[in-house]
Amino acid sequence: MFTNKRMKREASTIEAMLRIYCRHHHGAGKNLCAECDQLLEYAFARLKNCPFQEEKTTCWKCSVHCYTPGMRERIREVMRYVGPRMLLHRPLMGIMHILDGFRRPSPKNK
Repeated sequence: MFTNKRMKREASTIEAMLRIYCRHHHGAGKNLCAECDQLLEYAFARLKNCPFQEEKTTCWKCSVHCYTPGMRERIREVMRYVGPRMLLHRPLMGIMHILDGFRRPSPKNK
């Protein structure tokens, strides 16, 4: 689905965050519940169309807000809960996400 390493890592991070959130809030096992699966598919669609691609920073630092207000609030809720827990559940992924926040994006189409 994603071709470059940065976008693959971002997609993996979002998926891991949603799996942790869903397991803790919705009691999901290996599979996501329908609501979380819908949010994951939406997030993947947004990533696929991201103008920054390899130069992408974290979404909360991005100058382009591509999520609709409702979906943006849902993903923020997930990230608020999972963010601090990422270092326990997926430490390397959590550290890489923090480091990605220091990127200064330049749009691919410039």
